[in-house]
Amino acid sequence: MTTPPVTVGLGTTAFEAALVMEREAVGCVLVIDRGRLLGILTDRDLTVRGLAHGPHPAQPVTDLMTTPVTTVEADDDLDTAYRVFRSADVRRLPVLDQGRPVGMLTVDDLLRDVVQRLFDLLVPVSRSALRETAP
Repeated sequence: MTTPPVTVGLGTTAFEAALVMEREAVGCVLVIDRGRLLGILTDRDLTVRGLAHGPHPAQPVTDLMTTPVTTVEADDDLDTAYRVFRSADVRRLPVLDQGRPVGMLTVDDLLRDVVQRLFDLLVPVSRSALRETAP
């Protein structure tokens, strides 16, 4: 999970949000008001909802953001996150703590977890195999 999540306020324009995404090297920002999550704006939202209908850089993020937002809670386990990713067909999950965004979990984060789990399983097996084949 990436913490803290990258956020913008209600009054942010599409252009300003794109600049934040570029500066922070992220593919989405969370739109918040008084610390509460209102929506998520992805690079795809900017392209499909913004540019595809004529570029309007001053358009507010609230016109382009995705709502409702699929989220997980900070105390949810990783298996819950896997299930939510599969059922919701999203690539990013804001992580909330009592309704306030505290992080962002991505499919890439889960991929790193899978690779680490495989590594943890394969290292002992590899060592055992090497011992068995040693002269």
